[in-house]
Amino acid sequence: MAPYKHLFFDLDHTLWDFDENSKATMRQLYDEYELKKRGIEDFDEMYKCYSVHNDKLWERYRNKFIKREELRWKRMWLMLLDFKIPDTALAHEISTAYLEILPTQTLLMPHAKEVLEHCKGRYEMHLITNGFETTQRLKLQYSGIARYFTHLITSEKSNSMKPHRDIFDFALNLTKAEVEHSIMIGDALDIDILGAINAGWDTVYYNPKNLPHSRQPTYEIKHLEELMKIF
Repeated sequence: MAPYKHLFFDLDHTLWDFDENSKATMRQLYDEYELKKRGIEDFDEMYKCYSVHNDKLWERYRNKFIKREELRWKRMWLMLLDFKIPDTALAHEISTAYLEILPTQTLLMPHAKEVLEHCKGRYEMHLITNGFETTQRLKLQYSGIARYFTHLITSEKSNSMKPHRDIFDFALNLTKAEVEHSIMIGDALDIDILGAINAGWDTVYYNPKNLPHSRQPTYEIKHLEELMKIF
């Protein structure tokens, strides 16, 4: 086993339950903005549309085809258009409310806090995330896990994004860590894991859905508590 000293975690979908927290936020907005009265009969169908647009726009953002503000409001606008609601002002309003409510949600992935408690004091722990700086800090604060991490490395701070190597090099420089003593833990195979591998890092692929793939992470786990056997 390599003598790891620094554990670098992804945040969304790895420690912080993005799917459930996002869904709870959208449910609240669906009710508050009375979207059923505007013609969106089925919340689940609305959320499915939102998720599709969100994923596509995030991919465009990672590839630098769009800017942050466009990502934030356009996912709502496209969702509304799916239900024949061409209301740009409403899209902006919902986007602002979403970004205010989302980071106050507190659901973590199963065993996330237990794993962090297990590793506390034995390793330096950091986060590498493509999320936005203020939003990610609020998520850590409200979910009660900010105290476990020494550094939060975001795409804004590093001026790069996973899977690009620059963000991993930035993380090493910021934390004064050496690559042979560092390991990346994340759920996104082509973003967290491939990015880290290309930067020369060891990796733990968190694969709760047991998705088939041909990559070769250093470790692969289905449940976060398996990390306590590795570290």
